Amino acid sequence: MGSSNTGGKDDSGANAGGSDSSNGGVPDPKPGLYTEGEKVLAYHGPRIYEAKGWNKNWDEWVGMDRLMKITDENIQKQQALEKKQGADKQNRTGRSNQTKPKSSTDAKVDKEDVKSNVAKGKKRKGDEKESVSAEKLVKIQIPSMLKKQLVDDWELVTQKDKLVKLPRSPNVDDLLKKYLEYRTRKDGMMTDSITEILNGLRCYFDKALPLMLLYKKERQQYHGAVTNNVPPSTVYGAEHLLRLFVKLPELLAYVKIEDETMTRLQQKLVDFLRYLQKNQNTFFLSAYDGPKVTEAATKSKEI
Repeated sequence: MGSSNTGGKDDSGANAGGSDSSNGGVPDPKPGLYTEGEKVLAYHGPRIYEAKGWNKNWDEWVGMDRLMKITDENIQKQQALEKKQGADKQNRTGRSNQTKPKSSTDAKVDKEDVKSNVAKGKKRKGDEKESVSAEKLVKIQIPSMLKKQLVDDWELVTQKDKLVKLPRSPNVDDLLKKYLEYRTRKDGMMTDSITEILNGLRCYFDKALPLMLLYKKERQQYHGAVTNNVPPSTVYGAEHLLRLFVKLPELLAYVKIEDETMTRLQQKLVDFLRYLQKNQNTFFLSAYDGPKVTEAATKSKEI
C-alpha cells in the first residue's frame, strides 16, 4: 500500500524507511535509472501506489521489478488496475446477489464472518498470483463487541441507506492521539514504537479509505467531504477506522516484517482495539444520518 519510497539514500528507491544509508545487502540497481529523491510508483499486491516511506517497522525493500517511473502511461495503468479491482468486486457482489435470498439474520452472520476472518485464503478471479495464503495473514483478533459494531455499521449503510455524519468528532487523528496519551499515562513514558505504529495506522487509513474502506453508497459523501487534499483521518472517525482493522491482515501480508517485530505489532494493535471497545459508547456514533432527499426530488413529489 505504497509502502516504499526513494528514501533519499539509494537510487534504487527501495529503502522505504529512508533512515538508513545502507542498502541492507540488496545489490545496487543499474546506475542512473532513478535519481536521488525521485518520486516513483510501486506495485503493492494487485495495485500500484505512489511509493512513500512510513516507518522502519512497516516499510519494505522493493525490487526494481516493482518500481515504475511516474509517467502519464504508468498513471493510466494505475487507474486501469484500480478500475479492474472495482469491477471484480462488483462482479463478485453481483454473483452473490443471484444466490438464494437470505434472511436479515443470516446476512448479519455471514457479514460478521467476513469481517472477522477477512480473507481465508480465497483467490480473486484473475488474481491467483497476487493472492495471499491464509498462513501468511497476520491474525488480529477483533473483540466481539466491535465485531457487532462492524455488522451494525454494514447494515446501517448498505441496507438502511444511512451515512456517518461528517466530519466526525473525535476523528481518527484525535483517537490516535488519545490512545497515545492513554498509553503514556499507563506506561509512565512515551515509547517510539507506539508512536511509529500510530503514525503507520494514520498513513494506512489515509491511503486505504478511498480504495477499500468505503461502501458504494458512501462515495458521493466522500467526494464532498474530503477536498483540497485534506487527510481522511481528520474527517472520518472510529466507524471507518475499525473497518481498516479488517483489511490490515491482508495489507500487512505484503510487508516484510521479522517475526518478533510482527508479534509485538499484533499485541499493540489488539491493545488499541481493546481501547476502542472500552470507549465504544464515546467513540462510536449511536445513530447515523438518514438518506438525503434532494431539492429536485422534493419538487417532483409536490407536483
